[in-house]
Amino acid sequence: MARTAAALHILVKHKEQAEEIIKQLNKGAKFDLLAKKHSTCPSGKKGGSLGEFKKGQMVPPFDKVCFSGELITPHLVKTKFGWHVVKVLYRT
Repeated sequence: MARTAAALHILVKHKEQAEEIIKQLNKGAKFDLLAKKHSTCPSGKKGGSLGEFKKGQMVPPFDKVCFSGELITPHLVKTKFGWHVVKVLYRT
């Protein structure tokens, strides 16, 4: 079972905006550029990078995707902070 993961994310307020970002990513848009442009999280300045983190360190819905979702595929996650577009880079 993976104990750490690394992920990128873009945090927005509205589901529609998050879905539009996923469409753009699926058409080949660069994750880091979209994060810098749209993310309301301070990590947006770093292209959405959250670095490596331990299981249980993030809020439960976010954590679940990071430790069980497909790698590299953009995922839509709702948390108390808003809507996240999450791209899991790897797990260890």
